[in-house]
Amino acid sequence: MFSIVCYDIPDNKRRNKVAKILEGFGNRVQESVFECDIKPEYMKLLHQKLQKAINPEDSIRYYYLCLQCLQKVEVVNGPPLTEAQLYFTV
Repeated sequence: MFSIVCYDIPDNKRRNKVAKILEGFGNRVQESVFECDIKPEYMKLLHQKLQKAINPEDSIRYYYLCLQCLQKVEVVNGPPLTEAQLYFTV
């Protein structure tokens, strides 16, 4: 399952914790944006870990991309689209 996870977290400590969690599941492609290509059960684990790390004023968005959508992704001056890899730290 390919997804884009982005966040807006005002607190440095929580923001760093969220980034650290996401680094175990995908590639950082921008400051607060990660590409994750993981199995649905690991996506569920990611949701659980992130939910524990944030507060109500924090925002996390998950965008799920189908294969047809992935083929339409255009990258300008950045790292190429994440290829399927095994990421996760339990």
